[in-house]
Amino acid sequence: MKPQTRVLGYPRIGENRELKKALEAYWAGAVKQGNLLQTAARLRAQAWQKQNAAGVDLIPSNDFSLYDHVLDTICMTGAVPERFGFTGDSVDIDLYFTLARGVPPASAAGRIAETSALKMTKWLNTNYHYLAPEFTADQTFSLCSSKPIDELKQALALGIQTIPVLLGPVSFLLLGKSVDPFDPLTLLDRLLPVYETVLAKLRDAGAEQVQIDEPALALDLTAEQRAAFTPACRRLAEAGPALLLTAYFEGYRDNLETVLNLPVQSVHLDATSAADELDVLLDRLPDDKSLSLGVVDGRNIWKNNYAASQRLIRRAINRLGADRVILSSSCSLLHSPVTLTSETELDDEVKNWLAFADQKLHELADLARFQTREHPETDPAWQANAAAVSSRRTSPRIHVEAVRKRCAAAAPEDTRRKSPFSSRIQIQQERLRFPAFPTTTIGSFPQTTEIRRARAQFRKGELSRENYDQFLKKEIRRVIKEQEALGLDCLVHGEPERNDMVEYFGQQLEGFIFTRNGWVQSYGSRCVKPPIIFGDVSRPAPMTVSWAVFAQSLTDRPVKGMLTGPVTILQWSFVRDDRPRSETMKQIAFAIRDETIELEAAGIQVIQIDEPALREGLPLRRAARKHYLGQAVESFKISTCGVEDRTQIHTHMCYSEFNGIIETIAALDADVLSVEASRSNMDLLDVFARFNYPNQIGPGIWDIHSPRVPGVEEMVALLRKAAAVIPAQNLWVNPDCGLKTRGWPETLAALKNMVEAAGELRAEI
Repeated sequence: MKPQTRVLGYPRIGENRELKKALEAYWAGAVKQGNLLQTAARLRAQAWQKQNAAGVDLIPSNDFSLYDHVLDTICMTGAVPERFGFTGDSVDIDLYFTLARGVPPASAAGRIAETSALKMTKWLNTNYHYLAPEFTADQTFSLCSSKPIDELKQALALGIQTIPVLLGPVSFLLLGKSVDPFDPLTLLDRLLPVYETVLAKLRDAGAEQVQIDEPALALDLTAEQRAAFTPACRRLAEAGPALLLTAYFEGYRDNLETVLNLPVQSVHLDATSAADELDVLLDRLPDDKSLSLGVVDGRNIWKNNYAASQRLIRRAINRLGADRVILSSSCSLLHSPVTLTSETELDDEVKNWLAFADQKLHELADLARFQTREHPETDPAWQANAAAVSSRRTSPRIHVEAVRKRCAAAAPEDTRRKSPFSSRIQIQQERLRFPAFPTTTIGSFPQTTEIRRARAQFRKGELSRENYDQFLKKEIRRVIKEQEALGLDCLVHGEPERNDMVEYFGQQLEGFIFTRNGWVQSYGSRCVKPPIIFGDVSRPAPMTVSWAVFAQSLTDRPVKGMLTGPVTILQWSFVRDDRPRSETMKQIAFAIRDETIELEAAGIQVIQIDEPALREGLPLRRAARKHYLGQAVESFKISTCGVEDRTQIHTHMCYSEFNGIIETIAALDADVLSVEASRSNMDLLDVFARFNYPNQIGPGIWDIHSPRVPGVEEMVALLRKAAAVIPAQNLWVNPDCGLKTRGWPETLAALKNMVEAAGELRAEI
């Protein structure tokens, strides 16, 4: 008997980022709402039809989102914060986008007021950003969106039975933010009636099963949190179709006892992250439950190793029988590019080692088919897979002995600055002479249509290297001139030569390879194209020095050299899975170290090494974090500790919660740390105050992920709040993040306000 196959979710953006283009056109008023909704419906239909054609048995619906699935749940439950002025029975599309961006689409301007957007944070330990619900102690809920039912009906109209996906109620509450100091789980009894209504409507519309995602079950939970799942799941099970429980990115561990006793039809195991939990599950899984076995990796792009997967599958089938085993993706394929078919320029050898979302559908079909064969190793698909796996394992392109020897020879002095911060900062201030509340930006300036067009022309050979360089120099001159006119203290060159803060470096490092269309969603319309680390990493030549030197030649003010740190390059790439991640991280660190030393030698006085992904890489369970954080600190310090005391090292982190890792942040020993803080209203600075963070810090006062321009008074209020908990002499003034996604008019307006706000604080303090 052949086991069923299942996908937990499929990419939303389209093979050619059709969703991104439709969203941005709608926000700008260039297309009508109907055009956007037609694009969305077409993308959903294509996803279902692809999965159906590939032979996937359990196809998800409601995994699609116009912006974010957690935002969809906020709207479904009517959990709209009061400041958005929502009083209706349903959340319309323009309010939906205002929740996400703070600014309504052009068509809704005047009807819906601007306000601060919902806080954005990382989805567990991924680079996907979700919009966090904001809960108050008097929170009420009501059904305000029929999206899950509507999308089920759309699939049924196409003749495709789907499994609607819902973010479970307990995880929804636990992953939100409490505006008041209270336990959000006290809201569970108010929330569950909405879920019960949705499940009943899904049953009436034709749903036979519903996927309930409870990713919090992969986290460390208190006894009270763990206990909340049982009564909640019991009520949901009584309300509608059979429930398929999923969690991912980790095993259940101490939550397993709770999971096994929940009234669900199947339990999912992410076997790519927690294969060690399989035998425990097989021993203890109740007879009335099936096992959803996540053997196809939804987060990485390497071809499945059929022989390794087969060993897990046979263990499960031998114990449970094929009728109680479902072969699945480990998590949603949201985290994978859509398809390899358009990668016509990709290196053939490496391409044969890869599988994107569409290829993973066929891997599931192959693995299911093998279970009907006495000797699957004779199947042509098995043999082709074995050849690809062997080719990758033995390729001489992967292993570079000199790189490995350098990492192995790392010494303690490689991770120490010559003097402590208290001494360094005096030397740096004598050299740099920054005023109180020095102003700067995080690095990038707007990536205009002209910049993107010139880059595309250069890539296609339509623009010569000389002409392209002249174009980039013109853009850098503009950025320097605008910053000087605004009165910024520490300047940047704007990064017009960079397509992405990770891809740019990967293109100049050995051991990386790149796709043309391997996009994945980061948030909303923001897509990233992660590089692929396939081999040992080294730096054959300088990567940024010439641009930094050119920018510095245009001004007397310090210009920051801008680099991406080793943790972030690792986290925001598709990483090789044949070596420990820590080893690759250290290899990248030595490559960045070489660059910082050359920047300093070239006269660059301030160097920023961004690590926005440091917290993102945290293991989900606390027991594993100490080891990872130690590796992260070591790699960052390898990158930074080759310079003299006079060189000021900055780092940047965005969308990070620092509780629990503040000691690690301090151990990085960056002279200046800039962080996202505006959406949290400076609340995250409390941990820096309690810890007595010793170095300088720049809390962001402008949320750059929204097109909204905050006023001077708003910025001053944030700075005053920061100055109340951080010594004024340690405070910098900057935006939350880089300005790549913003337009020039809003950028200049906001930076003008930012400089004026800093001036007011200087006069006050």
